[in-house]
Amino acid sequence: MAKGYWVSAYRTISDPEKLAAYNKLAGPAVEAGGGRLLARGGRVVAHDDGVAERVVVIEFDSFEQAVAAHASEAYQQALLALSDGVERDFRIIEGV
Repeated sequence: MAKGYWVSAYRTISDPEKLAAYNKLAGPAVEAGGGRLLARGGRVVAHDDGVAERVVVIEFDSFEQAVAAHASEAYQQALLALSDGVERDFRIIEGV
């Protein structure tokens, strides 16, 4: 079974307080959904149209688990806390 991944590339962070509130809620929600943090906010080298900003990668045991974790009530509450505090490109992708 292929793993699932959340990949978030943050274009801008306009409200660090909203991001902090999101992080406080999202971490436990991700763990409860079976996610494992692989990368968050480390060094970035951006190419092409990329922006050298915060990147987060989270691994799940399956694509379906990754989708379900995003749809969970706990993670949806984290998204409400984040609201318009960032501009990001968020994707759920299937591993090979």
